[in-house]
Amino acid sequence: MSVLRDDIERLQRRYDDGLSAAEIGTDELDLLDEFLDALEAGEIRAAEKRDGKWVANGWVKQGILLNFGLRNIETHVHGGVEYHDVLPLRDTADLPERGTRNTPNGTVVRRGAYVGGDAILMSPAFVNIGAHVGDGTLVDSCDTVGSAAQIGDNVKLGANTLIGGVLEPVEAAPVVVEDGVSLGAGCRVTSGFVVGEGSIVGENTLLTPRIPVYDLVGEEIIYGELPPERRAFSRFVESSVSEHDLFDGGAYKPAVVATDVEAETLEATEREAALRDN
Repeated sequence: MSVLRDDIERLQRRYDDGLSAAEIGTDELDLLDEFLDALEAGEIRAAEKRDGKWVANGWVKQGILLNFGLRNIETHVHGGVEYHDVLPLRDTADLPERGTRNTPNGTVVRRGAYVGGDAILMSPAFVNIGAHVGDGTLVDSCDTVGSAAQIGDNVKLGANTLIGGVLEPVEAAPVVVEDGVSLGAGCRVTSGFVVGEGSIVGENTLLTPRIPVYDLVGEEIIYGELPPERRAFSRFVESSVSEHDLFDGGAYKPAVVATDVEAETLEATEREAALRDN
């Protein structure tokens, strides 16, 4: 992919110098399409793990942004409905051959998104450009997988879960949900938060770098990540403004508590996974 990277970086420099959508030609559009094809094939990703840490591939995020900056809004048709965007939706004809299914009337996969094999996309759900959804992963009803979000293999995203998108700045790592994670219904994961492999997160939990994670296993307070193999859930802890006269009885702020994954929690998760296979 070194040639593709070089071409995208050259195009980015031209864009920085004032190149507009009105000025580009067939060669530039072919390059942008080649870039989107590589994303959809999983040949390039917006982030990857290096030395144990997730880091953004800035040039890939640049390529995504160029697809917005160097294209004009066009009228497209999907399911008999007209919509207006710079990109069409992703062609999903390749999904069945890899055992992946997407239900009708509301499952939207945008151009430039990767979806692995044996995955399930329930309606309505939305997978945005640059997202990477791994093998065997369930994207449940009313879920959103944001731009450039990285979802691992065998992940369960409970219904009404939001995985935030992070495109700018290009050096900022996107949201990552590692392999084997189970997120309960109504969870929110935003702003580059990393959910560690094998963790199980209770419903309606908000995971964001601004909310502390009280890790009772490592006996520390951490921000921006949930370590692997944790059971996490929301709680409220005393706030520093508790003594203010306006707060009769004390003020509290949200927090996340993380403990070891318990055997019965794993068993329940495995039973639910077995139901998905039928």
